[in-house]
Amino acid sequence: MPSQSATNLTQTHYLIATSEREVLSGHRGIVVWMTGLSGAGKSSIAVGLDQFLNQQRQRSFILDGDNLRSGLCADLSFSDKDRHENIRRAGEVAKLMAEAGLVVICALISPFAADRHMVRESCEKSSVPFMEIFINAPLEVCEHRDPKHLYQRARAGTISGFTGIDSPYEAPIKPELELRTDLNTLGECIHQLAICILEKTKLNPST
Repeated sequence: MPSQSATNLTQTHYLIATSEREVLSGHRGIVVWMTGLSGAGKSSIAVGLDQFLNQQRQRSFILDGDNLRSGLCADLSFSDKDRHENIRRAGEVAKLMAEAGLVVICALISPFAADRHMVRESCEKSSVPFMEIFINAPLEVCEHRDPKHLYQRARAGTISGFTGIDSPYEAPIKPELELRTDLNTLGECIHQLAICILEKTKLNPST
């Protein structure tokens, strides 16, 4: 990361408006930000939602937390400072992709409310629609699932700073949608979220 912000920058203004790109896509771009504990079901919902939207002829793409940390954010640790930078980078990429007319499905734990609010503000400043989706399952349910065996390792002390165990998770207070994956099936959660997205991505009839 650079030690200071660059000052000798000139912003390039594009000749194609976001609305024109959305006409080509046939729908509005949007950032769908899914937050929740590890094991809550974010990635599973993201994959199923991406497939469903593709079948509906909507252009979508997944930004998955683990995938991003294998590339774009590979240089970041899990310190609070680096977690903030991880979300900032993911948010900026998501915003740009939404401006290109895509439904951007973000699946990141993103434990801190201030970081999620930062992404929302950045999107709103650029007139990019943003939805915060709380993928909610109790900690004990997530621990029981433990698909990556991370809770087991956290409890054993082999990894530290794990969200929900020795690092806090700040649940959304007013998300656009809350999906209880302990009470509803994967299919039901995907359907409920997809309906909301299809409604929000409709183009204005006058476009």
